[in-house]
Amino acid sequence: MALDVLKNIVIILALSTFVNYVFTRIKVPTILGYLITGIIVGPSLLGIIHSPEEIELMAEIGVVMLLFTIGIEFSLNHLLKIRKIVFLGGFMQLLFTVLVIMLISRGYDIDWKGALFIGFLSALSSTAVVLKILQERSELTSNYGRTVLGILIFQDLLLVPLLLFTPILGGQTTFGWDQLILLLLKAGFIIGLIFVGNKWLMPRFLRAVAMTKNQELFLMSTFLICLSVALLTSALGMSLAVGAFLAGLMISESGYSHNAFGNIVPFKDTFTSFFFVSIGILLDLNFVVDHLWLVLLSALILIFFKAILAGITAFFLGHTFRGVVMVGIALSQVGEFSFILSKLGLEYKIITNFYYQLFIAVAVISMSLTPLLMQISRPIANLLLKLPLPGKLVDGIFPLPQIDIPELRDHLVFIGKDSRALNLSVMAKNMDLPYVSIAFDPDSVRKRQLKGEMVIYGDAFNEPILRKAHTDKADIVVISIGNVITTMAIIEKIRNMNPHAYIIARAKRVEDLIELHNIGANQVIPEEFETSIEMFDRVLSKMLIPRKEINAVIARIRDDNYGIFMEKETKTDLSVLKNHANFEITAVKVDDHSPVIGKSLVEMQFRKTYGVTLVALFRKKVLYDNPDPETLFEKGDMVYIMGRSEQIANTTELFSKSEAPRDTFVDN
Repeated sequence: MALDVLKNIVIILALSTFVNYVFTRIKVPTILGYLITGIIVGPSLLGIIHSPEEIELMAEIGVVMLLFTIGIEFSLNHLLKIRKIVFLGGFMQLLFTVLVIMLISRGYDIDWKGALFIGFLSALSSTAVVLKILQERSELTSNYGRTVLGILIFQDLLLVPLLLFTPILGGQTTFGWDQLILLLLKAGFIIGLIFVGNKWLMPRFLRAVAMTKNQELFLMSTFLICLSVALLTSALGMSLAVGAFLAGLMISESGYSHNAFGNIVPFKDTFTSFFFVSIGILLDLNFVVDHLWLVLLSALILIFFKAILAGITAFFLGHTFRGVVMVGIALSQVGEFSFILSKLGLEYKIITNFYYQLFIAVAVISMSLTPLLMQISRPIANLLLKLPLPGKLVDGIFPLPQIDIPELRDHLVFIGKDSRALNLSVMAKNMDLPYVSIAFDPDSVRKRQLKGEMVIYGDAFNEPILRKAHTDKADIVVISIGNVITTMAIIEKIRNMNPHAYIIARAKRVEDLIELHNIGANQVIPEEFETSIEMFDRVLSKMLIPRKEINAVIARIRDDNYGIFMEKETKTDLSVLKNHANFEITAVKVDDHSPVIGKSLVEMQFRKTYGVTLVALFRKKVLYDNPDPETLFEKGDMVYIMGRSEQIANTTELFSKSEAPRDTFVDN
């Protein structure tokens, strides 16, 4: 028996690997591929696996790990910030969906008990599918992503009452006050456990483990936290997945959450694939073929009405029309916990086998279409926005105050809502540099506007938002968005309206460099590579390597890895050299004790000695282009030198106080 299970696992892994490769190459979400794999190996086609129970354990582990990583990434603070969305938004979505789907189900000649049960089944959406997509697209903490997550959390918490309610609806048992009190006590215990674990227990436990410097022990401890909390909540009547999410929240605020996240991710991705395969196995193709039009019509009705009702909920929560559409589409499928409930409904004879099979078919189809629907949700919203819609619907019922952006030219534009974009705007403000920030997060925008920052709310993908920030006249545009596809779309729009803008983009991987440069970025900063450089910089500093040598080494590393992709020619005159692959222009401040103070350009012989050219000098708020050779350097001057990376690295030491290495490395 064990050998048969192992054989089935190998077959599933082989098929999943092949499908994953193909779908990655053609840029189709791999979730769809896993569902197709399940259909292929299921009893309807090859019949390799006759029952999903054979891989049910691994599928359950996959969902547990997925929710655990999401809990780590999201954090308890984020959850507390969206408590209104969780409870108010979740309840509204549930109420709207149950009532409407119940009425529609009555049209299928189902009694009121069955119709109510189908309403509850349909109200649940797929946490595993939706959050995996949001996580891959770095949209988990976006404005619409937080709303989707909040509603999904409410739905998952609702599983416990629904499990208790199903036997009552089937007439098998009753529900008394003692059970209600017990349920409230369990909920209070779990909330207290999360708070204590997040504030005191987990940080101390993980620190003690981390101090051993044993990576194997840290990995085992991470699994222990995840599975033990999941089992504890399961014993209290909740699902393993919800328990894993709560376990992630417990360690999310500790300094070791990123390491825990990195340890779990490879296992999570592998086991999660088994979950989607198991869902595909459930689909009975013979039933689908025999009742094709009924299945397709039912799936269309379900997706349409769920999207509309979830969108209405998002509207009442204050989303713009684009957010309404994206939230609605993201929640338009049936959830994985509905499969558990539907089995109970069949067992307690609330629904017949015919409607059970119909529901399974509709659920699998809706989950299969979700990756594609979420991928085109933004274009759908943009298309619908061309219609003559009411202003309240377009801007939301709680629109942000419109700030007047003065006519700007040659300014900075920062696009993104993460900490990097925020820090850049704060630095620009402190240095009195003209700038405008664009962020797609109304909460963050409102807070920053109250602080007097020049920030506007909107999606930088839309040309009107870019024009409002005067991007067409900007000198430098910085894009700090995790998703490479969205970044490429924004770069293309900026480049069309402003051919001379210097565009700096953040990428997650070095592999994204070529695509972003080809679409129009002047400089791309891959965060994973730059993090490695920063770590290497600190290692060399700790080894007391002179700063001059460190700068030269790092410059060579960047040249070797970025190559000709670091810069692109997009301007004319001096800026052509500035943007040339072999040249950089760097601004360097003359420190108080710099050896160049009191010396002239003629004395320094920058071109002859160091191979660089001083192209400008900024002194007392006046910029001097091509300064006179007899100009003497003064402390506080800002000089602009042009040359190759290594030449600039060697020259900048002249303007600093000393060559003492930085002592910023912290030993643990």
